[in-house]
Amino acid sequence: NSAGTASASPMFQACVPLREESSLHGFRVPVSSTTSYKCALAGPLEKKFFSCKANRQRWCHSYEFELAQVTRPQIFMMSSSLKEKIATFYDTSSGIWEEVWGEHMHHGHYGKDGKVRKDHQDAQVDMVDTLLEWAGEARSEAESPITEQQCKTVLDVGCGIGGSSRHIARKYGAKVTGITLSPVQAARGSVLSAQQGLGGQVEILVADALQMPFPDNSFDLVWSMESGEHMPDKAKYLSECARVLKPGGVLAVALWCHRAEPPPLTNSEKALLQQIYDVYALPYITSIDTIRTIAQDLANPTSGKPLLAGVQTDDWTDAVSPFWGAVIESALGLIFRPMQLLRFFRSGAPTLKGALAMTLMVRGYKTNLIKFGVLRATKRT
Repeated sequence: NSAGTASASPMFQACVPLREESSLHGFRVPVSSTTSYKCALAGPLEKKFFSCKANRQRWCHSYEFELAQVTRPQIFMMSSSLKEKIATFYDTSSGIWEEVWGEHMHHGHYGKDGKVRKDHQDAQVDMVDTLLEWAGEARSEAESPITEQQCKTVLDVGCGIGGSSRHIARKYGAKVTGITLSPVQAARGSVLSAQQGLGGQVEILVADALQMPFPDNSFDLVWSMESGEHMPDKAKYLSECARVLKPGGVLAVALWCHRAEPPPLTNSEKALLQQIYDVYALPYITSIDTIRTIAQDLANPTSGKPLLAGVQTDDWTDAVSPFWGAVIESALGLIFRPMQLLRFFRSGAPTLKGALAMTLMVRGYKTNLIKFGVLRATKRT
């Protein structure tokens, strides 16, 4: 099930061929014959083996479950193959994106209903400020913006070339650490930080968000702008974010999601999602409701009590609706910029496929399949 949910069977998070080391992500696995796979599952059944038989389209749709239930949950780390796909995608595409759009590599915010006309790069900065303002309200029932005193150390999970990191550093005077899987992004982000006089304030590292190299309780704010969709284990991702967050600290997340279920996703919806996954190096996305449930279910490993308080989500799909149309316009504008167009074609297959797939995102939004979700919470003291 490409949605990450299923009514008749457990939820699959990742599948690993028994005869190979690399992981195959998503829930439709291309095979040429009957193949056995080991799967990480979400729910009461934590690990099973199953056989997968291909249909005429050479995709697996039927599963045969065997073996006994495993009592201890399997912790699934991001595979080297997925890491490489994500790193390669951003290694090859970040340069041309920066030339066309600047240092922010995420959606823009165009007002609550998406109808405020504005410069698209301004809209991206507004997205950062709007999410910061909304996330700050997680600390109490009343409107309570984040202040400099409450935001001295920040972690930017999936920081790109550090656009949000530097903006937050300037806004709060904070010490910001960003992590990305792309060495190219980390190097470029470090150069930009130094050029903008923030070299001592913003540090960008190459690190895995599912295995963060930081002690518990390290940051006042954990910020993740459109990186959660790359995570093969959403629970582990949010658990790591919560682990490194200080008690009383704020968690702010924005990520790509799909529409709520029921009704279940149709075959055509699943096919469109799979195309998007393949292009943008995504294992799967899930619904906003599922993300909220995962966050609410996170438990303190010592006490067993809920780890996060004030967990709330919202659907900002309308607010970001003009974005992909603007991206397509920018891509078409390269026709009149020969040097950038040449660099675009030289940037490699992942970038070219990503550009050609922009219409898939437009279609996903127009059909109400793709949703833009945000989440806020605080860590319990």
